[in-house]
Amino acid sequence: MRRAAAGFLALLALLAQGCQSAPPAAVATAASGKSAALRNMEPVAIAAHRCWFASGDPAFQGYSFANELDSHSGRPRFLIVPRSDYGGRPLLVVQAEGAQGNITAFGPMLDQPVGSRVQADIARWRTGATGCGQAA
Repeated sequence: MRRAAAGFLALLALLAQGCQSAPPAAVATAASGKSAALRNMEPVAIAAHRCWFASGDPAFQGYSFANELDSHSGRPRFLIVPRSDYGGRPLLVVQAEGAQGNITAFGPMLDQPVGSRVQADIARWRTGATGCGQAA
C-alpha cells in the first residue's frame, strides 16, 4: 500500500512538473518529502557531529550531541548538552524553520569562549561548506 501511494505521489510530482516553472531539481527535491528546513539542517548537523564530536575536538569533550532532525514540529534541530546530563537543559540549539529553512542558533554556549567558533562554523556550513575550520 505504501509503495502504491509513493508511486502515485511520484507520478503526481512528474505531472505537476510540466505545469510549473520551477526547475526539475526543485521538483525532485519536493518529491523527496523533505522540507526546506530539513534539507538545510542535515548537512549542518552532519558537519557539526563530524567536526566537533567524531573528530575528538577537545573544545567539545564535555558535551554530547543530541540529534533531533526527525522532529515533527517543522523545526529540525540538534542540541549540545552537558555530557554528564544528556537529558539536561541544552547549552546550544541549532534549528531550521520556515518556508526557506532558515537556520538559527541560540543558547548559553554562544557566550562562552567557543561561541565565536560555533557561530563561524555554522555560518560556513549553512553555505554548503563541509570543512571543519579551526579548533578552539
